[in-house]
Amino acid sequence: MPTLLPLTCEALCAIRVFCDLPADVLTWLQQAGELRRYAPGEVVVAADSPADSLVAVLRGSVRFGESVGPGGYRLEAGELGGALPYSRAERFAHQGVAETETEAYVLACGRFGELERLSPVLTQRLISLMNDRTRAEVRAQEHGERLRALGKLAAGLSHELNNPAAAVSRGAANLTHLLQTIPLGLLALVATSPPAAALATVTDLARRPLPPVHSLPALEAADREAELADWLETQGCPDGYAHAAGLREAGLHLADLEPVAAALPPGSRPAAFAWLSGHLLAARLAADIGEASHRISALVADVKTYTHLDRAPTAGPLAVTEGLDSTLHLFAHALRDKNVRLTRAYAPDLPLVLGHAGSLNQVWTNLLDNALDALPATEGTLTVEVTAEADRLRVAISDNGSGIPPDVLPRLFEPFFTTKTLGEGTGQGLDIARRIVHEHGGRLEVTSTPGHTVFTTWLPAIRPAA
Repeated sequence: MPTLLPLTCEALCAIRVFCDLPADVLTWLQQAGELRRYAPGEVVVAADSPADSLVAVLRGSVRFGESVGPGGYRLEAGELGGALPYSRAERFAHQGVAETETEAYVLACGRFGELERLSPVLTQRLISLMNDRTRAEVRAQEHGERLRALGKLAAGLSHELNNPAAAVSRGAANLTHLLQTIPLGLLALVATSPPAAALATVTDLARRPLPPVHSLPALEAADREAELADWLETQGCPDGYAHAAGLREAGLHLADLEPVAAALPPGSRPAAFAWLSGHLLAARLAADIGEASHRISALVADVKTYTHLDRAPTAGPLAVTEGLDSTLHLFAHALRDKNVRLTRAYAPDLPLVLGHAGSLNQVWTNLLDNALDALPATEGTLTVEVTAEADRLRVAISDNGSGIPPDVLPRLFEPFFTTKTLGEGTGQGLDIARRIVHEHGGRLEVTSTPGHTVFTTWLPAIRPAA
């Protein structure tokens, strides 16, 4: 239990908000409140207790929350917190604990009416303090929610990056091995002394453009590879299957190879086709490495677009579909895991909107995250539709989940309201999304029936001058 201490007007002047107040106001504060001493670790304010008192620290410090940072803060000597005039908070969200031996002035909320009549100046100061604290808390909530969303995307993003990175590493190792053996194959070919014209037919095939990767169905590719391997063995190649893959992946057919074989002396054919296969396989590996590195670059660009790292933190004209696409790319792993059928329906010639790309991407993240959680285990469908209607841009994200119960729908945008189990949701995502949309001059709506839920975002469009 805290110890009550005698309180003087001079002691109250240590509180920055109370300094330079008239003597009668300080006397009223002295008589209306209490000065309490708390031992280190003693609870000053219990979590979820009624928000019924203002707390000002004269000496020591009080920590609210588990740690100082997002969701937690500290009151140092001279600072004021707790309940403030006109605050709508009914309960304390965090527990306040004395970090050292602490002296705190406590004023019950029931005296705020008297204070307002006695000192409108102090009341205005307290209201300004409350507004500043509210803005800081909102920023912390948005930052924390964005970090939570990014953390949820991190696992999928790391998987998306790991695949092409592994392909680059594997391809580089194989290419290094091939580049060490190809010169030996060339020496073996030259040693057979083929005519120059025959060599030209081989090098012409080596310079042919490569077809797209996996352009053939697996079964058809296996049949063609077997056909090439059998043919190579008839040409004296003892390891036809070892060279057939490189020729097949280069898009070569028997009709391409037979004229080359006819131009070459029989003794030169095994070395010629071995060198050709190795060269084409090296070209394919180089193309694969290029494609994988391009995929990594595209993912990095998506992250850059998503986080808005390459632009100033000011509002500007932007294409909503770019942010939607970058966000969907970051959800690619989650979409594949749930086997979701995704449909993008973007109208042509969409106008730009004026806004913060990073903030709007947080809206898309929260809405897509909720839609994914609501989708059925099988045959889930997700549709992202963007259209222009009059002077507004309409972004509709719909899913075929079970729907939102009618009793839940009115509370959906309430702060900290969630239907998810403990640890899966904070109840802040939709509240923050609606707040961001409102800050952009738009609105966020939801309609839901069993099997069909639609979150619709309306944003003011920028129309070019006539």
